[in-house]
Order: sequence, then structure tokens, then C-alpha cells
Amino acid sequence: MLLWINGPFGGGKTQTAYELHRRLPGSVVCDPEHVGFGLHRMTPRALRGDFQDLSAWRGGVREVLDLVLRKHEGPVIAPMTLVHPGYFDEVVGRLREDGHEVRHFALLAERSTVLGRLEERGWGFGLKWESFAVAKLDECLDRLQAPEFAEHIRTDDLPVPDVASRIARSAGLPIAPNLDGRLRRRVRRYGVSLRHVRFG
Repeated sequence: MLLWINGPFGGGKTQTAYELHRRLPGSVVCDPEHVGFGLHRMTPRALRGDFQDLSAWRGGVREVLDLVLRKHEGPVIAPMTLVHPGYFDEVVGRLREDGHEVRHFALLAERSTVLGRLEERGWGFGLKWESFAVAKLDECLDRLQAPEFAEHIRTDDLPVPDVASRIARSAGLPIAPNLDGRLRRRVRRYGVSLRHVRFG
């Protein structure tokens, strides 16, 4: 089974993915963003745009996920913002057509909530560090409301462990209980954030 965790940039996708990975035995995280990073590193800076516009990204992500889904026995978790309906069909729709069970979840929140999360992860630079995410925020929130991007989960007042539990229950997957206290949860969150700092 593929769990595709969608949502706006700063919506909690990566934190949720790694919480699921921690509590779903045999699961693996396959982050489609890494395919995009590789394509960007092959491209002169002046030519870099949104890597999702490259058919190489869409085809590469689909091919890698197809391989992992066929060869790996446990749940596969893909945290990635994907709001272009055509691109969504090209990746998620094609995986479904190929016979894979894909459960899609869009993590939604109020604009102010997402901006607050982006500010928090701005590493002292505030929203300037997250200018791409801020520029895309309204488009993401608007498009993800559409029925094709269901199942929708409102996360404004829902902690990450609870979001992960809800996804697992909806997908029919047995998830280990969350035994973390507030301090350990905060340490885990910062650890995931540090491992996923993006540089140009």
C-alpha cells in the first residue's frame, strides 16, 4: 500500500510521514522530492524552475514508487505536495491503474496556521527562508480542497501523532501506540526538521 501524504508546503507532511514510519512496522519513506533535487543538481541554476514541470520527475517518481511497491512488503509512505490535477493523474492515477493500492491524504489547515508553521521552521530567517512555500500557499490550499484530492484531514488543532493515527486507521493499518511525552515529541520533531533542511 502507498500512503501519499499531500498538503501545502509547511503543512506537516514530512513530520507525519516519519511519525507513521516510526509506528508502522515494516514501513519505508520514499520522498519524491529527492528525485527533484537530483534533477535540479543536474541543471544550471538559471534554468531551474519547478521540477514537477519536468516529465522526468513525474515519470521517475512513478517508476521508483512502482518498483518499491512491487518489491517491498510493508507500507510505502510518500510525503509530497502535488496539486496540479494532470500531474496528480500522471503519478498517483497511473499507479492506481497499474494495480497498486494508493491511499491519498491531504493535510489542510487555515492559512494563518500554515504561515505560523513556516515561520517556525524558518531557522531564524522567518518567512524569507520559505519564500517559495509562501508564494505557493494560496494555490495549494485552494486546489487541495477539490474532491479528487480527498481524503482531507484538518490539522489546525491536531498534533502530528494524532494525524498519523487517523491516517493509519483510515487505511486499515495497525499502528503502534504513541508513547512519547511532550519533550520527546518536540525532540523528534526538531530531529526530523534538521534532517530535511533544504539548501539551494
